[in-house]
Amino acid sequence: MAIEIVPTGAALGAEIRGLDLRLDLDVESIDIVKRAWRDHLVLSIRDQDISDADLVRFSEYFGRLRLAPLGEARMRGRSRSPDGYPEVAIISNVIRDGLPIGSLGNAEAIWHTDMSYIEEPIMGAILYALEVPRSGGDTGFANMYLAYETLPDELRSTLEGRVCLHDGSLNSAGFPRQGYEEVTDVTRTPGARHPLFRTHPETGRPALFLGRRRNAYIPGLVVEESEALLDAVWAHATQSAFTWRHRWRVGDLLMWDNRAVLHRRDAFDDGERRVMHRTQIEGDRPYYERA
Repeated sequence: MAIEIVPTGAALGAEIRGLDLRLDLDVESIDIVKRAWRDHLVLSIRDQDISDADLVRFSEYFGRLRLAPLGEARMRGRSRSPDGYPEVAIISNVIRDGLPIGSLGNAEAIWHTDMSYIEEPIMGAILYALEVPRSGGDTGFANMYLAYETLPDELRSTLEGRVCLHDGSLNSAGFPRQGYEEVTDVTRTPGARHPLFRTHPETGRPALFLGRRRNAYIPGLVVEESEALLDAVWAHATQSAFTWRHRWRVGDLLMWDNRAVLHRRDAFDDGERRVMHRTQIEGDRPYYERA
């Protein structure tokens, strides 16, 4: 297969053409995709017609897969993974027999990093579109390498060496996770602590590492100071110069590097159907090596 890489021309992202993901990829093709992923952070592969087995096989080229998040995978005894594929999470607003077939509904998902509330966040995620709404539901991405590199000096020096508490009580659509109570004191937010700057383990480049804005907290600061500092860094990190947005079509497969990218989702009409299948690749504990 002749593989073509077409950058978006924005701060991140590229389309890969010439792949049929129903087929096994040879070593050379896998290496091309891996290099493109490192270079562009987000890759789109359009016009695919794949099964869950194909999705899992392709995803495993990049690492060991993590099972669909437990709190998101089951509700009232109904699995939110396809039968036989516990590695695959269903992301959908569709209701069947009075119960949701997947997670996250139709609401806006604000800027976030996936699963940063655990000690070893996933290194990346792969999302495949089976059904998409006629409008809305687009996914935006922000380049955290660039966000780090362009930090104002005063903000950089204030953030240097600090960690952030990443909230585990809410999902990316703002809904409570099963078993968690509402956070009323951000100094007691349940979740992992990670450095605000992290070194990418493959490229060696530093990046901002943010989770979700709501309920985030920087230990060692009074709440008002933490809130002001987090507001400033989030405003910087999500400015349009660092972003690119993908408009979905059926058959699109998107993969993003969770270690150096924030992403978000636009809301869409709940009368429209959106069905996505997602895999998540295991990662490691974030660290930062000051240059």
